[in-house]
Amino acid sequence: MSADLKGKTAVVTGGAQGLGQAISERLAREGCRVLIADVNEAGVTATAAGIAQSTGQPVIGVKVDVTSEAEVQGLFDRAMREFGRVDIVVANAAILIAESITDADAEKWRAVINVNLFGYFLTTKHACRIMKQQRGGSIININSKSGKKGSSANSAYAASKFGGVGHTQSVALEMAPHNVRCNAICPGNLLDSPLWTHPERGLFVQYLRAGKVPGAKTLDDVRQSYVNQVPMKRGCTYADVCNAVVFLASDDSAYITGISLSVTGGQEMN
Repeated sequence: MSADLKGKTAVVTGGAQGLGQAISERLAREGCRVLIADVNEAGVTATAAGIAQSTGQPVIGVKVDVTSEAEVQGLFDRAMREFGRVDIVVANAAILIAESITDADAEKWRAVINVNLFGYFLTTKHACRIMKQQRGGSIININSKSGKKGSSANSAYAASKFGGVGHTQSVALEMAPHNVRCNAICPGNLLDSPLWTHPERGLFVQYLRAGKVPGAKTLDDVRQSYVNQVPMKRGCTYADVCNAVVFLASDDSAYITGISLSVTGGQEMN
């Protein structure tokens, strides 16, 4: 357990499952009180209860649509009522819809931008509203390597993530005088996560269907093509990302703001 994080309050969006759930659990194990937000009400309630039981920390699950300002404001108001302050915010809520640019559905494209970028804006706005008054806090955007390099047949996601990097840097500049830090983490491909492996909505299926990997005939072909791109020859794991979250949330990174930290096994190095 990190002495830096013990007793702090963390808010995590998109935390009902997957990476967001892993981040929420890790922060609780580090001693944080955690407020988990997700549009999936049943999922976030169950996740919060499970983490609270396994860690012994106060953990609350709240249904929140990050594209609704009223709901995001309500999330942070709830955090203040329950815990009295907000020290760490992890903006993790995101969606991905992979389509060729010539076949892309305009409303699906807009939806990706709305959740990933507009939702991130609303989350940081209301985090900063509180943290500015507190004179301190750490905001962490779970971004992507696609926020640093374009992604074929994935233009909406890459556009949202490039925008997220610009927003991170802009917030970092504005909030530095108030001792509020804003950073991004750009994970590599979480190849063993449900995001990739789900038999109907997973990225292996989406990418094969969209023709994102030239010559790929099977899901295994798609997977191997992504492993081959990584110098360390493995996918990113939840633990890899959680380690970076803990670092950027802690006082060990007190002089770091505005960065987009690649956690990619060398696939993306800038």
